[in-house]
Amino acid sequence: MFDKILVANRGEIAVRIMRTCQEMGIATVAVYSEADKKALHVLTADEAVYLGDAEPAGSYLNMDKIIRAALDSNAGAIHPGYGFLAENAAFAEKCEQAGLIFIGPPAKVIRELGDKTMARRIMVKGGVPVIPGMTRAEADPAAMAEEAEKIGYPVLIKASSGGGGKGMRVVNGPEEMEPGCIAASSEAAAAFGNGAVYLEKYLERPRHIEFQILADAHGHVIHLLERECSIQRRHQKIIEETPSPVMTPELREEMGKAAVAAASASGYVNAGTVEFLLDREKNFYFLEVNTRLQVEHPITEMITGIDLVRRQIEIAAGGVLDLSQQDISGRGHAIECRIYAEDPENNFFPSPGRIAFLKEPAGPGIRNDCGVYEGAQVPVEYDPILSKLVCFAENRDAAIQRMVRALAGYVISGVKTSVPFLMDLFQSKAFMSGETFTDFIEEYFADWHPADPPADLAGIAFIVDEMYSKTRVKKTMHPTGNTASPWETLGNWRG
Repeated sequence: MFDKILVANRGEIAVRIMRTCQEMGIATVAVYSEADKKALHVLTADEAVYLGDAEPAGSYLNMDKIIRAALDSNAGAIHPGYGFLAENAAFAEKCEQAGLIFIGPPAKVIRELGDKTMARRIMVKGGVPVIPGMTRAEADPAAMAEEAEKIGYPVLIKASSGGGGKGMRVVNGPEEMEPGCIAASSEAAAAFGNGAVYLEKYLERPRHIEFQILADAHGHVIHLLERECSIQRRHQKIIEETPSPVMTPELREEMGKAAVAAASASGYVNAGTVEFLLDREKNFYFLEVNTRLQVEHPITEMITGIDLVRRQIEIAAGGVLDLSQQDISGRGHAIECRIYAEDPENNFFPSPGRIAFLKEPAGPGIRNDCGVYEGAQVPVEYDPILSKLVCFAENRDAAIQRMVRALAGYVISGVKTSVPFLMDLFQSKAFMSGETFTDFIEEYFADWHPADPPADLAGIAFIVDEMYSKTRVKKTMHPTGNTASPWETLGNWRG
């Protein structure tokens, strides 16, 4: 087993990985940029190494700096988390060349599955159903239009590399093909350094369902049930749950076998996720394999009781997976929502700034993987995710009600967040009935706005300011002897 692991990431995922390392008695090394000198992951680690500029290219994407940090700190392995270098085959190779263990699949697997067209060819060979579409990248819009005629409109232009909704455009007819190709290719090149794109048949109102897999280097492969990830904005997930409201035991078995077949066909090792689209007739099609730990992995941990980060580390250290498919069962229902510093009223535009006040939700069945603290700065340079709020209960209805309560108690001031939007979404009839599809937000929340504030808000603000000013002058004391905060002196209030 490793004595020390460097976590090549930041924010909530870096903190989450470090906590499992600490439980395993493994020392941790953080890396950080200029913007993250006082970040929570830096404070959580046993030691930290400064990388440089706030721009990712000079810090979290700089392979040589990260590998040098691992060698200089005597770390035996690097955990990439998700994002940044997590699915970079060249980085995995550099780790191996430097004598470091990359906690993830082999570089060859990352490279082949990271190329979406090659991944499709692997799945076809492995007998996994795929969405009708191209098995090669194409740069010529005219050639793409010819393929679209064969496939049938609407079609989806997709980036051959990367994910997270980048480089994707829906095309409804030939006249949209050229501008769609140019836009998708340009966005893919900016996001992944590779502008290659291809076509797939666009499925209308599908569900996005994925299966967590674990595979060791000794030929053992299992799945850890499904996650429903259909609630998305700009093709990026914001809510996940398990089990899926639409799942039946028969469909779960069939999709689970396909997920294991996909992992086996690609020679997969470590934790990963096989993603599918499920149409309205309950036909499922391979979408992609994410060769890393997923943002939504906590809900799988909640229903199975399995620590996925611990399993990743054990597999990377050469351990044998001591679980069989028969050992895996789920209990209860878990839901996760991603808390972003963003403005839902303004197309979810990022909202960087300083967190002036933070009150995290608590109580039975609540887990909050948080990467910030009160007073922390949310930088503009990175993904604005603040935390992942997870609620677990005996059934879906109870889990939803627990999530609503948890969100109501989640107070973050200083930056705009998605909390009010999420509260309305969870309480909508469509979500509560399980009618979740990938166009859910466009269908039901395209024009969402928060409830109107009280008409006399300005007057309330004046009174609050007056009260706070007086408490500062009088040095109002708490019964314990500490100065009372304005939140205690204001009485009942709503964030």
